[in-house]
Amino acid sequence: MAKVAFLGLGVMGFPMAGHLAAKGHEVAVYNRTEAKARAWTEKHGGRHAATPRAAVEGAELVMACVGNDDDLAQVCRGADGALAGMGKGAVFVDHTTVSARITRELAEEARSAGVGFVDAPVSGGQAGAENGVLSIMCGGDADDYSRAEPVMGAYGRTVKRLGETGAGQIAKMMNQIAIAGLVQGLAEALRFGEKAGMDGKAVVEVISQGAAGSWQMANRHETMLDGKFDYGFAVDWMRKDLGICLETANEIGAPLPVTALIDQFYKDVQAMGGGRWDTSSLIARLRKLSDA
Repeated sequence: MAKVAFLGLGVMGFPMAGHLAAKGHEVAVYNRTEAKARAWTEKHGGRHAATPRAAVEGAELVMACVGNDDDLAQVCRGADGALAGMGKGAVFVDHTTVSARITRELAEEARSAGVGFVDAPVSGGQAGAENGVLSIMCGGDADDYSRAEPVMGAYGRTVKRLGETGAGQIAKMMNQIAIAGLVQGLAEALRFGEKAGMDGKAVVEVISQGAAGSWQMANRHETMLDGKFDYGFAVDWMRKDLGICLETANEIGAPLPVTALIDQFYKDVQAMGGGRWDTSSLIARLRKLSDA
């Protein structure tokens, strides 16, 4: 069992840290809103700290799952940041989806402090975090990864190192690019069927068994048809992720025409008041267009 710190107790981090405690690891937590950290320790034990630096004291592994580049920099840097409090030889594992730029910067700062760094964004959403079955895409030094991998298994069903620093973030970008296209295609198919007078659920029962089948179809078609959009990753966060994808694509010269278009569709959903709806809400935009 390891001595672990977990920074960030949102809808993903709270259950992920909980799985660590359930596996018997010694866990200290930090959250920007202290009440949530207190609630976590009341449920799972361990201790909570007022700063990232205090949380990571003596930790062999430090996991972070926060919101964006700025949030990650805030918990890592400065006198009260995690890097100032981690001992030499400890490993920082970042589960946040962030830009490759901040990943490279923080990895270098960690190395300068004698600390390992693994970028390890996750896929599987809130349900995956709660059920401990996330897919975790990792980049970083092989030795650092080998130390972190068994511990990540507390909440990861698939954990894999894909290359050096930044490889995990690039893999997560590929994941989000693929999802965007799938959800838009599914939304168009379901709305097309509605307008044609078809029973969408009955059709999906058939087509999901063939080449059209996907996780999105199996898990989201019913809620999409029912107009319920509170079952997963929020549109606001998807736009953040797609912005990272598009920025990186521009840097490396990789065209993403479909991703750029769907990013604008999600912008329309935000304008409809759906920023906190899950990503399957693209069908709501199509309904609005076809009913106008």
